[in-house]
Amino acid sequence: MGDMTIGNRLKQWRAEKDLTQEALAKLAGVSRKTINTVENGVFVPSVFLALVLAKQLDTTVESLFYLARDKS
Repeated sequence: MGDMTIGNRLKQWRAEKDLTQEALAKLAGVSRKTINTVENGVFVPSVFLALVLAKQLDTTVESLFYLARDKS
């Protein structure tokens, strides 16, 4: 599994709900920077945060996050 990474569709789901990073951050109880770093793949959220984000976006964790091949 060393050649796998976690990808996400957070930005797409957020846009579909017409939410800014700031608005989603407030709903999830985190900073806008946290949302930004998750969307850009810099930070992998905890299971807790992934569940909170899915709940706030009315979807599943599996719809937001997926396994992808590491690009390096």
